[in-house]
Amino acid sequence: MSAVDNLINMTKYMVTIPETHISVFIMVFLSFFTGIITAVIEPGSNSSILNVIIYGGSSGFLIFGLMSIMAGAISTPLVNMVDGRRMKTKHSMFISLLSMIIVAFIYFIGSLVSHFFIYNYTIDALIYGCAIIFAFRTIIIWATSNIRLIYSVMVAATQPALILSMVMVIVFLTSLTTNLGEFSVIPTLLKIVIASIILVLAIYSFVVVIESPMRKNLGVGGLELLSLFIAHISEGSQAMEVIFEDMGETIETLIGILSFKGKDGIKTLFLVPCVHPGPVGEIGGGNMPTILGQRFGTFTMVSHGPSTHDFNPVASKELDKIERVVKDALEDMEYTDYASPFFMVENEPAKIGGQYFGDDLVLLVTFSPKGADDIDFGVGLAVMNAAKVSGARNVLVVDCHNSFTPDSRILPGNKEVFQLMGAVDKITKSEEQETFRLGCSYDPMDDFSKEQGVGQSGVKVMIIEVGGKQKTAYILLDANNMALNYREKIIDAVLPLGIDEAEVMTTDTHYVNTLSGGHNPIGSKMQDEIIEEIKKATINAMKDLEPVKVGAEVANIKDIKTFGPTHATELVTTISSIIAVSKVFAPLIFVLAFIFAFVWIFYGV
Repeated sequence: MSAVDNLINMTKYMVTIPETHISVFIMVFLSFFTGIITAVIEPGSNSSILNVIIYGGSSGFLIFGLMSIMAGAISTPLVNMVDGRRMKTKHSMFISLLSMIIVAFIYFIGSLVSHFFIYNYTIDALIYGCAIIFAFRTIIIWATSNIRLIYSVMVAATQPALILSMVMVIVFLTSLTTNLGEFSVIPTLLKIVIASIILVLAIYSFVVVIESPMRKNLGVGGLELLSLFIAHISEGSQAMEVIFEDMGETIETLIGILSFKGKDGIKTLFLVPCVHPGPVGEIGGGNMPTILGQRFGTFTMVSHGPSTHDFNPVASKELDKIERVVKDALEDMEYTDYASPFFMVENEPAKIGGQYFGDDLVLLVTFSPKGADDIDFGVGLAVMNAAKVSGARNVLVVDCHNSFTPDSRILPGNKEVFQLMGAVDKITKSEEQETFRLGCSYDPMDDFSKEQGVGQSGVKVMIIEVGGKQKTAYILLDANNMALNYREKIIDAVLPLGIDEAEVMTTDTHYVNTLSGGHNPIGSKMQDEIIEEIKKATINAMKDLEPVKVGAEVANIKDIKTFGPTHATELVTTISSIIAVSKVFAPLIFVLAFIFAFVWIFYGV
């Protein structure tokens, strides 16, 4: 699994942040309910209905609800005062809500235990709960806001400090020591301060250990990277590109360009960039198929060329270089009127669909129904060179990316490479080329979302009819790979429409990957509904058929800054090592810290 996959998979631990008013309502309700419940079970409490509802409920609201709401309101400006990622009110309120649930639950357990014992553990449970949420708030605010530890500690302390302050106010104003047990200011402060120091030291030690490999190897703080990643997931921030630019390497790669010219000029562009549309969301080249597809003023299909995450652009501005290369190539492109019939060669699971356009050859590579993911650039380059033996001038190799299983990249040395080369050996140049017509259609599929695996470019269909006989459908879905066997289901659905041959491709857009679990292949949801849209687009493309000429070129993209194989490998190794260490170190240090804090609070003073 790549480092980017590890980063993306972190989204499965994320939740949709509720709006501020929802968090506030939940805090009010839960705090009032907690007060009522604990008023019933606390030792020595007056169990009358009036006491339970009025005193218990209002005390619970004042201590937990009101103080948590105030902490949420205060945290936002405090974080935004310092130089870090800006925090929204809904985020701080949500952190306060989670913290309130934790401390209220621990308080409830303390009250329940006290109900069966002579000693009243209620106030100690409250102090312990405040220490726990102090640690929880510290690490969350430090990790997500990218501010210094001392500032994180100050902001984190607001909620437990307010809760304990309200307890003091209630105790002293009412002169009661019943429900909360014996409450003394100095022992209470001493308990909470020492426990907080224990937990902060544990947090600091943990972060230092997990950050040191990242900072040493890549010069980037792990918390900084995490904070910027969360900012992109939650707000669409592009700030993470700055880090990637510092890490990136300049490479040279290729782009295949197929241009179809009709009576009114260029009708369709079919692009095959050997640049990976990643790493995630709209960072770097994550939404490259849509961004490039909108830059040429004509119907443009941006397919997936042989490339892995090593070739992720570090910033979206790098796509400008691809655009310039394409536009320069179009200026001097030579066109022909002829194309061969579409053909298919197979060797074990490797399948290659091909079509000659004059002396130029387009190859569509798939292993479906066997799973496969990205094809390495070196493997694609080998296929291009091997295919030239059949007499082709330019060879455009498309990784159809249409049959997903995890960790199934095609890398040098894999057996799939030799299966591909065996299929290429079966290609022979067709001399039966004829004039042809082309039709195209685009459906943005606005009724579908990235949660269903559909990117902003929806589906694009190009029909090539050779000699008035064979019709071939090139179907391109803006998606990140495809559920197993879904390719075959789509082809079976479009052939009865009057299509003789068809291939289904995905762009490998990572726009759809800012989701829980990281991977989001199309066809995992709403298969039949998506097929209906594909069928409509195919029918519309056949209605658009007209005579065209075609030109092709495989051009060099120079000095494009990507992750690069060196830093990508470093990132993989570093993140993997951090995850491995964290699995052992985190439980050890935090369990010990919680035990020490527990012993100190309940038995130390």
